[in-house]
Amino acid sequence: MKKSLAAPVVALPAVLAATAPAFAQSIDQQINDVFAGATGWFVNFIFSPFPGTSFPWIVAWLVVAATIFTVYFGLIQFRAFPHSISLVKGDYSDPNDAGEVSHFQALATALSGTVGLGNIAGVAVAVGIGGPGATFWMILAGLMGMASKFT
Repeated sequence: MKKSLAAPVVALPAVLAATAPAFAQSIDQQINDVFAGATGWFVNFIFSPFPGTSFPWIVAWLVVAATIFTVYFGLIQFRAFPHSISLVKGDYSDPNDAGEVSHFQALATALSGTVGLGNIAGVAVAVGIGGPGATFWMILAGLMGMASKFT
C-alpha cells in the first residue's frame, strides 16, 4: 500500500498558520517575563504621577527633553521653517532626477507615519475633555516636539 504525502503537505501550512500567533504570544510573554524584573521598577516609576497630582513623570521628561532640544538646536523648528516650505514647493527640484515621488508626497507620507490616527483621535478626546484650552497646549507640544523629531 502506498501512502500519499499530499494530505500532510497541504495541511502543514494551515497548521503552522494556526499555531503562529500562539507561538509568537508565548515568546513575547517569555521576553516580558525575563525583562520585567529588571525594568518593572523603572516602568512603575516613570508612569506614576507626581505625588499629590495626576501629572505623570513621563510627561515632565518629554517636556524637559523637548525644551533641551529646542535650546540646543537654536530654535531649529522656527529657523528652518522657510527652508522646509521651499523644499515642499520644489524649489530645489531637478526635473531630470530619477524617481516619481514629489517632495510634498514624501512629506505627506512621513507625516502620516509620524502623526497617525491616534493623534487625530487624541485631539478630539483632549478638546472634548479639556475644552478649547487644550488646543493651545497641543500646539505648544507640537512646536516643541518638532525639535525632538529633528534629532
